[in-house]
Amino acid sequence: MPRLELKIPPLPLAVVVAVLMWLLAKYLPVMEINRVLAGIVAGSLGIGGIVCIVAGVMQFRTSRTTVNPMRPEQASTLVAGGIYARTRNPMYVGMLLLLLGWAAWLGSAYALVLPIVFVLYMNRFQIVPEETALQARFGDAFLAYCERVRRWL
Repeated sequence: MPRLELKIPPLPLAVVVAVLMWLLAKYLPVMEINRVLAGIVAGSLGIGGIVCIVAGVMQFRTSRTTVNPMRPEQASTLVAGGIYARTRNPMYVGMLLLLLGWAAWLGSAYALVLPIVFVLYMNRFQIVPEETALQARFGDAFLAYCERVRRWL
């Protein structure tokens, strides 16, 4: 089996997960939900997700380092300020929040399984390889950062 580390870009992966969530909601029984409440929950999670993603990208751009998740070894700066003082992966947290908002909008308990799969996949095949590359690049400074800031939230 080919190694999956850093092979599937996170954003297209999140889109595939969202489509699969939609298919689950379409073909399996859904919960009866209050559409207004679902809209509020979905909107709140969606806005939170977008804020996390935009803040993460802006912080990388301000620090003049790569945003490319497929090439973490090209990072020129260890970004530890702004939103990165709260989570090591704000863009992935944002994608997760968007997926959870989508699940709320779909009203499908089955669809909630796929954001969990997204997190498990991201931890194993994206984040761990990124962290390995960042530790090799920034050494003890990265390890100290990892001790201060959680991987997700």
